[in-house]
Amino acid sequence: MNNEKGILYFSAPWCQPCKLMSPLLEQMDKQGKVRVRKINIDYEASLPEEYNVKNIPTLVLTDLGGNEIKRHTGAMSEQQILDWYNG
Repeated sequence: MNNEKGILYFSAPWCQPCKLMSPLLEQMDKQGKVRVRKINIDYEASLPEEYNVKNIPTLVLTDLGGNEIKRHTGAMSEQQILDWYNG
């Protein structure tokens, strides 16, 4: 796993696609496949604003300094997430 980048995962409990992706991303993080920080947009307003997140789920790939590398909005499968993360 590349430890020099991580995913900011913007979601909310009421978001249906987020309900599908959250357990998947949590499992992938625990398995060491990706690094994930989950941000609940209902409770953390500063990060969604800082990263200009308008829709959820949104995944923002960042370097360790928090600089955005790329982003994806919408649900993805595990393989799609891995391809996006490593691509």
